[in-house]
Amino acid sequence: MIQLKTPEQIEIMKVAGRITGEALLVAKEMIREGITTKQIDDKIRTYIKKCGARPTFLGYGGFPGSACISINDEVIHGIPSHNKVLKNGDIVKIDVGAEWKGFTGDSAATFAVGEISDNAKKLIEVTKESFFKGIEAIENAENPRIGDLGFAIANHARSNGFSVVEEYTGHGVGAELHEDPNVPNYGTQGRGVRIYPGMTLAIEPMINEGTRHVRVLGDKWTVVTADGKLSAHYEHSIAVTKNGIILLTKVD
Repeated sequence: MIQLKTPEQIEIMKVAGRITGEALLVAKEMIREGITTKQIDDKIRTYIKKCGARPTFLGYGGFPGSACISINDEVIHGIPSHNKVLKNGDIVKIDVGAEWKGFTGDSAATFAVGEISDNAKKLIEVTKESFFKGIEAIENAENPRIGDLGFAIANHARSNGFSVVEEYTGHGVGAELHEDPNVPNYGTQGRGVRIYPGMTLAIEPMINEGTRHVRVLGDKWTVVTADGKLSAHYEHSIAVTKNGIILLTKVD
């Protein structure tokens, strides 16, 4: 069941979203060659707790980290580790959630470590652009549906020569990290669940350099591209209101 949020609940989600976005910025400032993903995760955890919030991901389904940190061909759900050391030329995806007063934010971005390839730069840029193409589709449709959002994301990614992960999707977000509805990064215009004011969604394009197909590693968490090529991830939690869309996790 889709949980429409009241204006008061959206105000709480703004705070949870701000803390989430700030934690992602804390992580961004740490990105450099030689640092471990565990060091980044520790700093994220410390920051979220300092804000009086709770790291949403920590312990979620048994996940051992406060953030998912995924490198290169790792698409999502990478487990922070002292053994994972960032190297020049890597791209690293950091996915963070912070829960405050019973509501959570969820946000992700992909960062470059030192000098990266031109195609890696393009992949990161197109993934971010595809998110905003999806937002535009919602804003411009008279009666927007989930299919309008997914179509816009996939169309932009594919027209730039990349593929869209289909096994994992965006989702509703609020009192729970994952709520209805599912928000695929592909779809058919004019189809799918109607998007109404009061809906809060985590929209998160996962775009691959090569094949769209993925597999899960033996740790039961880390999702990687089936062909070993790069993947990028970009996400914000949004609130749909009568006055437009609010990017809850965007921090200026």
